[in-house]
Amino acid sequence: MPPPIGLLLREWRAARKLSQLDLALAADMSARHLSCIETGKARPGRDALARVAAVLDMPLRERNALLLAAGYAPDYPEHAWETPVLERMRQAVELILAQQEPYPAFVLDRQWNVLMANAAAQRVNRLLMAGRESRHANLLHQVFDPEDFRAVIVNWPEVAEKFLHHLHAQIAAAPTDPAPRKMLEAISRYPDVPAPGRAAIRAPDPVLTLRFRSGAGELQFFETITTFSMPFDVTLEGLRIECAFPADVHTAKVCAELARGDA
Repeated sequence: MPPPIGLLLREWRAARKLSQLDLALAADMSARHLSCIETGKARPGRDALARVAAVLDMPLRERNALLLAAGYAPDYPEHAWETPVLERMRQAVELILAQQEPYPAFVLDRQWNVLMANAAAQRVNRLLMAGRESRHANLLHQVFDPEDFRAVIVNWPEVAEKFLHHLHAQIAAAPTDPAPRKMLEAISRYPDVPAPGRAAIRAPDPVLTLRFRSGAGELQFFETITTFSMPFDVTLEGLRIECAFPADVHTAKVCAELARGDA
C-alpha cells in the first residue's frame, strides 16, 4: 500500500486530472522520481513538495497536510481569528464592515460560520425574521433550514443553487478536505434541496438577486465577496467578507430607514 504522501499525491493528481508525467514536468522533476515518491521508494524534499503543491494549486491547509505526510513540519500557521497576531487584519475587516453601512455585510470562515456582522446585517435580519433569532450561526444552515431564513427567501431554489455551486467548488478546490463534504451531507438532509443545475432560473439579471419577503415589503440584494490577497495563514485563506447591496430603490430606502430607526 502506498505511504500517506503517495495516497495524497494520487488523490490530488486525480482531482486535477494530471498524469504522473504531466505533474512531474510542471514541477520540474523526473516522472521516475515522482513515481518513487508515490510508492514510498523516495522521500521528497521540501522544495520539491512546494513545487508540486503549487502545480496542484493546493490550499494552504492541504499543503501543510502534504508536508506532514512527508515527515516535515507545516509551513503555514493557523491562528484563531481573535488572536493578537491577526489584529491588523481584523481592523481591516472591521473597516470594510463599517464602510458598508447602511447595507449588510458579514464575515464567514471556511465552514460557513458567521464570525462577524455589521449593525446593518443585524437590523435587516431582525426585520426579515420578525424579531426572532436565527436557529443557526452557520450561513448554509440558515439558508437551507425551512424554519430559518429559507422561509423568507422568495427565490429560494435559485439561492440554494448558488450556495450549492459554491460548496461544490470548495470541494473541488480541496478534494481531500472532509469539511465541505460533511457540510454538503448536512444541508442535503433538509427537505426539497435541489440538485445542482436543476433550479428554476428566472429571466437573467446581471447577477443573482436575493429576494426576501419582509414586513416592509420585498427586499432585493446582490452580493460581492472580498478575500485576502496572498494569505500565508490558513485562517485568513478561508475567510471571506460578503457585502450585500440593494438591487432596487425600495430596498435602499428601507435600509436607510432602519439605520435611522424609522422602520
